[in-house]
Amino acid sequence: MLKILIGGLAVLLLAASAALWMLRPGTQRPEGSVAPDFALQDQGGRIHRLSDYAGRWLVLYFYPRDDTPICTREACRFRDDIGTLGKFNAAVVGVSVDSARSHAAFSRKYGLPFPLLSDPGGRTAAAYDSLLNLGFVRVARRHTFIISPDGRIAARFDQVDPAHHAEEVGDALGRLQRGGAQALAPPGGDNN
Repeated sequence: MLKILIGGLAVLLLAASAALWMLRPGTQRPEGSVAPDFALQDQGGRIHRLSDYAGRWLVLYFYPRDDTPICTREACRFRDDIGTLGKFNAAVVGVSVDSARSHAAFSRKYGLPFPLLSDPGGRTAAAYDSLLNLGFVRVARRHTFIISPDGRIAARFDQVDPAHHAEEVGDALGRLQRGGAQALAPPGGDNN
């Protein structure tokens, strides 16, 4: 009986170790580094590339799944704050591993006025260290990057509260545009 109990405990520890290994964060692209290029299809079939946004600010947000409660809240907050973000000459683009067809239904259902890019293989999410790969399932992690007009990562957000994130991004854009690189960290802490 003791052997079975110890064997079961060993299997549990091994499974927990494997799960923690798969959930570990990737190597982070630091602020100031060149943003990885991408070429992904949006919900309307158009291909978007990083170079399409050269000369303006880009809010590139990764999210796990279309039409789930938390992802919907985040997308709708970006939708509701699109005018404010536009005042900063910033485009908003969402990315997940869902299909362009799924994105089209999600965008239509909630009236999302920005592109949702399909990254079915997860390559772009992985390039931005935003892919959660569980072996049999891959999803994008809820991360956001503000990319400067010159194509560099100006800010990154790894801990996202969807209810307040669009406002947080707007505040960061304001700080970045007013003060440059020294304005990256929000008051009272960092954004990682």
